[in-house]
Amino acid sequence: MALGTATDTYELRFDAGRICLDLLATTHPVERLDSVAVLRAWIAGSGLVPPGTSLAHADTTWLVAFRELRGRIGQLVPGGLVPEGRPYDLALARVNELARAAPPAPRAVLGQDGALVRELDGPPACAALVGAVARDVVELLTDPVAWAGVRQCEGDSCPIVYLDTSRGRRRRWCSSEVCGNRERVARHRRRAALTRA
Repeated sequence: MALGTATDTYELRFDAGRICLDLLATTHPVERLDSVAVLRAWIAGSGLVPPGTSLAHADTTWLVAFRELRGRIGQLVPGGLVPEGRPYDLALARVNELARAAPPAPRAVLGQDGALVRELDGPPACAALVGAVARDVVELLTDPVAWAGVRQCEGDSCPIVYLDTSRGRRRRWCSSEVCGNRERVARHRRRAALTRA
């Protein structure tokens, strides 16, 4: 993937179970938020804004803000399973500060088909969108049921963290199609090698 081209939905993942974990996943396997265009695609794909919302006013300061929040999430979530130490405290304070921003104001309007649709009252501000993700972090960290479902992918060297909401909480991989498939292929190859030996 060339820099600045990850605008297709399949290149940006939205399967971690929480928007804050989806943002965290943009670091693997390579930096996904490598341009403002990709950030716009991520914001739209994540559902932070209603479909069709213009994000033309987003600039590089937005990229810096979302990456900074992502770094704080990374300090809280994977390492946050045992919360202690100064980096954790500083990250938590910053997330709490970011979460204070007012969310974008929605409104209901008639769509072209006559049904009510949601749109924003005006162009969303960066702080409002970052604040929405920060609030999701706060909710995840303070919800014991959700927090108990936070898992790290068992895929070989995969750092993705996800919320396991599967039946029986048996989900092992960030994606059955990616890491799960790799594991199944590796298992098949090991069995085939044993059969030939």
